[in-house]
Amino acid sequence: MHAVVVTEYGSSDVLSWQEVPDPEPGPGQIRIAVRAAGVGPTDLHIRAGHLQGPFPLPTPGVLGFEAAGTVDALGAGVDGVAIGDDVAVLLPGLGGYAERVLADTWVAKPPNVSWEAAAAFPASAEAAVAGLVQLDVRVGDHLLLFGGGGSVGSIALQLAVARGATVVAVGREHSRATIEELGATFVPSDEPLLDAVRARTDRVDAVLDAVGLGDLGPAVELAGGTDRVVTLTGAAAKDGVHLLASGPHRAPGALDETMPLLAAGELRLRSRTTFPMREAAAAHAALETAGPHDKVVLVVD
Repeated sequence: MHAVVVTEYGSSDVLSWQEVPDPEPGPGQIRIAVRAAGVGPTDLHIRAGHLQGPFPLPTPGVLGFEAAGTVDALGAGVDGVAIGDDVAVLLPGLGGYAERVLADTWVAKPPNVSWEAAAAFPASAEAAVAGLVQLDVRVGDHLLLFGGGGSVGSIALQLAVARGATVVAVGREHSRATIEELGATFVPSDEPLLDAVRARTDRVDAVLDAVGLGDLGPAVELAGGTDRVVTLTGAAAKDGVHLLASGPHRAPGALDETMPLLAAGELRLRSRTTFPMREAAAAHAALETAGPHDKVVLVVD
């Protein structure tokens, strides 16, 4: 098979399309023939060498946390899925930019969900559900959300609204229409946060930072402390702010919860741009240009 391989840390030029051995599923794993794989911001940071601590890259390494395809092999002890089934998968480590991948977390792909959509949502949906679970967002809560127009933030916004929470979402102007259509009150990110939020809600019960702000001090002040303030990135996890929990069991039912909503049209994903998987370097380069971006998905020819 072929995969997009990283042989050293660096710019997008370090990504190359190479022949690699087929992976063999171990106990509890499935192998899929990949039709599409999602590209996330974390992939770019891993490739550049910014996350060598939490995400060390083997040599050679293959990026990618999410994919969709057809099951073509089963490991020992796997049940509830069969060879030939179409699935979306969340990968236990990396490896999504390849023609075949191994996974131990999957959900059936309904026929009306495209390959691109199925590959675009697993990592974001799992992070969004995990954030809401860690914050214990419930009916009547007022949630302050940073990044409501992004992949994780837009899903968290919709799920929070569905749970009966009131959401105030901070974002750039280009995301205003999306945030408001999804049911949140929009706060421009270029306005002073304390005054802007207080002008739109009388309280903040919980804060979810889905973009990795460097300074969450004003948000902590609005929430009255750090007890219910969670960020997705280590850069903002300081002064008592909680980092989103890690590990395979932080949101074990996330894909089973969100895939039916996606299939029913009750969960909206960001618009997508596709690249052939062999052109992953061009996809990374495009994401690193200035300005707003669609979710990027790599598709196998």
